Amino acid sequence: MAERESARCDAVILAAGAGRRFAQQSGGRKLLAPFEGRPLVPGALDAAFAAPVRRVFLVTDGDPDLAGIARDHVRSLGREDDFDVVVAADAAEGMGASLRAGIDALPPGSDGVFVFLGDMPRVPPDLALDLARALVSGVDAAAPCFDGRRGHPVLFGKACFSALRNLGGDVGAREVLAALGERLALVDGRDAGVLFDVDRPEDLA
Repeated sequence: MAERESARCDAVILAAGAGRRFAQQSGGRKLLAPFEGRPLVPGALDAAFAAPVRRVFLVTDGDPDLAGIARDHVRSLGREDDFDVVVAADAAEGMGASLRAGIDALPPGSDGVFVFLGDMPRVPPDLALDLARALVSGVDAAAPCFDGRRGHPVLFGKACFSALRNLGGDVGAREVLAALGERLALVDGRDAGVLFDVDRPEDLA
């Protein structure tokens, strides 16, 4: 995808994971846990809607409470017409299944997809535009990097869609990114928000 403001991108938020480690320690659903005065998932929604996208798709395992909180937050943003909840029927398989469901939900003509993680509430709001600008000719994906580590979200160009649709298990898109070599652009993530995720209850503090 050439660098241009008119590129047709969408966003997928992966929120179908069971969060077993978190649930075992807290007894509750991770993405519904309170973080800085509100449930965790609105942070990912804010980051996704700050991106230059047409639509945002929240991939869940069918949890009605999660979908309800997400819809309420999106309504407060005035973006309900640009939002869909996608249920990954085989979510128990792992992140690969969630990614497949998200890619399959994209509208026709999508040039790229930002993949956000539902448990990452501190993504810098202006990072997505930097990723979009990095997706130039010869580059098939762009990801933030901070302190020598690759973070999230990742912007995948449409050249990656087929590989994402063929993912299986709980490996996520690591293999897809590893295969890109120099066709993966790394962008300064600006701060540790591109690495911060919530795995355990103590991370909420």
